Formats: sequence, structure tokens, C-alpha cells
Amino acid sequence: VQLQASGGGLVQTGGSLRVSCAASGRSVRGYVVAWFRQAPGKEREFVARITSTSIAYADSVKGRFTISRDNAKNTVYLQMNSLKPEDTAVYSCAAGQMYTDDPKWYDYWGQGTQVTVSS
Repeated sequence: VQLQASGGGLVQTGGSLRVSCAASGRSVRGYVVAWFRQAPGKEREFVARITSTSIAYADSVKGRFTISRDNAKNTVYLQMNSLKPEDTAVYSCAAGQMYTDDPKWYDYWGQGTQVTVSS
């Protein structure tokens, strides 16, 4: 599975962005697809994950971010609303077989897309 993340950018506090994770080579329907983020000087952090039946969010984004998938387009989205400066990070998508927050269990990774929230 090849993953391609896109859609990052610069937004003001309180604004919205949608990042996309387009998959190719294989359908992601049978995988757990997750978003992680990493800010400068910090460890990679779980953001959200989705399967065909379940969704989970990190507490820090719950109520503000929404993960969704379009099976026809083989794409997973992360809609980010009410953005805060602390959401600034490189956002990466990943796919794996385990329903987990731990990035080490994800087998396939896309390149990151930068999200910057200005105060």
C-alpha cells in the first residue's frame, strides 16, 4: 500500500483544514488507517484512527477533528476544525492491521503534510 498525504497549509487560530490520505496499490478497506502528528522537538503523537466499523480520537482533538473514509476513492480524510497553535505539526497517515495508538504497529506510511496554525 502506498499512501500520499496532502492538504496541509497555514491557517489562523480557530480556522479549519482538511488533510487527505490517498492510498494506491491496494484497498485500505481491510486496514486500520490512522493519522499521527509530530511537532518540532516532540515525539510522534496519535491523532485519530478508523476502520470500517470503529473510530477513535486522541483526547486533545476530540470534538474538533473528524476522521472519515471514502472507499470509492480509497482515501481517508481528517477534517480539523477550531484549530489551535498547539495543533501545528507534520501530519502523517499510516495503515496497519492492529487497532492501536502505537505507531510501531503501522506497516505503511505516507509522507507528512505540514499544518501550521498561527496565533
